[in-house]
Amino acid sequence: MNEMDFNSTGDALVVDGITYTFPLGEKTTVLVGDSTSGSALYSTACVYGGFTNTLDDCGNGSSAFGTNSDNSVGFSASYDIGNGFTGAIGYVGSGASSKGLMTKESLDYFGGQLAYAGDSYGVSATYALRETSTTAETTYWGLNGYWTPSDVGSFPSISVGFETGDPSTAGAKDTEQYFVGLQWDEIGPGTLGVAVGSNGAIEEGSQEYAMYEAFYSYPVNDSMTVTPAAFLKEGTTDETGLMVKTSFSF
Repeated sequence: MNEMDFNSTGDALVVDGITYTFPLGEKTTVLVGDSTSGSALYSTACVYGGFTNTLDDCGNGSSAFGTNSDNSVGFSASYDIGNGFTGAIGYVGSGASSKGLMTKESLDYFGGQLAYAGDSYGVSATYALRETSTTAETTYWGLNGYWTPSDVGSFPSISVGFETGDPSTAGAKDTEQYFVGLQWDEIGPGTLGVAVGSNGAIEEGSQEYAMYEAFYSYPVNDSMTVTPAAFLKEGTTDETGLMVKTSFSF
């Protein structure tokens, strides 16, 4: 059940990651850490609260990149430009590698984002460069946007995303992926969400597979929220999943 982001079946208690976030002046925030995302301080224009790994990145899973590998070292910084605009940069390198960080031999992941958030809509453009070998790299561009209605009970918010990948290796194919998510924040006592998107990055000329999901999240009381959900993931063999997630807060 990789879509649910379950951990391994081992019973050891381990530290999943550690980060330190601090302000640098009045408008800049910096985050550094181990096993952390390079896009941790990005402000991707998406208001959909998905639950599967494939769709919860709103279609820009490679441009708004996570960790590079186990024991990766991450850095992210954001800057409040003003008037709704923010800028951010990120970096991830493998802390397990003996070849260092940001060297010719290491495989690094760099990126940046420019975003705008208004009263009812937002847009963001995201760029990333991933070194896949010492002589090859892939460039990613992601474009996201959302719109939220003034009457949250009648119309859903709409979030969309589109991403392209351009590898430098001779003969390698470009990739594309898309995402559309709708979310009603006041349906009865809870929130209803539905989404559709491509099943990961699809290579040019390859068979296109889609993924669909739906969830309903409602508070049982002030401390507990229950979310039943379902998904259908197309592929050479289709995969269907049903789940109920219960969240506690104290």
